[in-house]
Amino acid sequence: MARKTHKGLGRGLGALIGDANPLAETGMSAEAASPERNLPIEILHPNPHQPRRRFSDDELSELAASIREHGILQPIIVRPDPERQGEFQIVAGERRWRAAQQARLHEVPVIVRDLDDQKVMEIALVENIQRSDLSPMEEAAAYRALIDRHGYSQEALGKIVGKSRSHIANTMRLLSLPEEVQALVEQGVLGAGHARALVGHPDAVALARRIVAEGLTARDAERLAKRGSQGKDSSRTPRRKREKDADTIALEEDLSAALRRRVRIDHDPATGRGRLVLEYASLEDLDDLCALLTTVSLSAG
Repeated sequence: MARKTHKGLGRGLGALIGDANPLAETGMSAEAASPERNLPIEILHPNPHQPRRRFSDDELSELAASIREHGILQPIIVRPDPERQGEFQIVAGERRWRAAQQARLHEVPVIVRDLDDQKVMEIALVENIQRSDLSPMEEAAAYRALIDRHGYSQEALGKIVGKSRSHIANTMRLLSLPEEVQALVEQGVLGAGHARALVGHPDAVALARRIVAEGLTARDAERLAKRGSQGKDSSRTPRRKREKDADTIALEEDLSAALRRRVRIDHDPATGRGRLVLEYASLEDLDDLCALLTTVSLSAG
C-alpha cells in the first residue's frame, strides 16, 4: 500500500521519492530503485546535512515503545552511503531509526533510492516540514543550505516545500540575528515572531532577554523594537494586554452565540472607546456574515 503524504505541501514526499510509481515519478531506472527490504540497523547512518538537529528524548521514548509493540510501519528511505562502501545513509526516517535503536531492533525495513545530494536535502526538508519537526532556526538553515549549495531561488524553493516566497525570506532573516538570540529561538524560549521584530536592531540581545523575562507578546516585541530604533526610551515595557471584566466577557459570549462565530471586544475603560472584531473561517463564511449583518441592518431601519 502506498504511504499517504500531505497533498497540499509543494511537491510532497510522494513526488520527491516516488510513492505510487517510483520509477515513473522520479525518472529512475529499474536498477536505481529497490523494493522494501530489511537491513541491519548498524549499517545505516544519519545524513550529515539533516535539517533537524534536535530530537526530543520523550518523543523518541514514546516512538520506541510503539515500535516494540507494533514494529516500524513506515520504511526508512536510504541511499548508498557515499563514504562507506556497502553501507547506507538515511534520507528520510532518522527519528524512526533512532527509536528503533532504543527498541533494540537488529534490523529495520528500508527502501533504497539512488539519490544525489540535492534530492536528499529536498526530501529531508519536506519530510520535516510536513511533520512540523523543525525549529524555526533549523528551517532557516535548511533553506539557506539549499539556496547556497544548489542555487535555488526563494520562489523555486517555496514551490518545493509549499511555502510562500515571503515565508522563505522572513524565515531566513532569523539567521542574521546574534547567536544568543538564535539560541533562544532554537530552545523554543523566544518565538519566531518575536525574533523577527529584532532583526537588524542594535540592541537585539538585550531586547530578546527582556521579552523572554517579561513574557511579552509578539506585538509588544514589535512595539518595543520600533520604539528603541526611533531613539525613544526603550526602558519602558509595553503595556500588557488588559484583563477583560466579567461584563465584557459575557457580552462577547452572547454575541458569539447570536452570530454563530467568534466575537471579540477590546474596550478601553479610560477612554470609553474600543473595537468589535468579528471572525470568519472562510470567504463563504464572510459572505454569510455580511448577509446576516445586512439583514439585521435592513430590519432595524
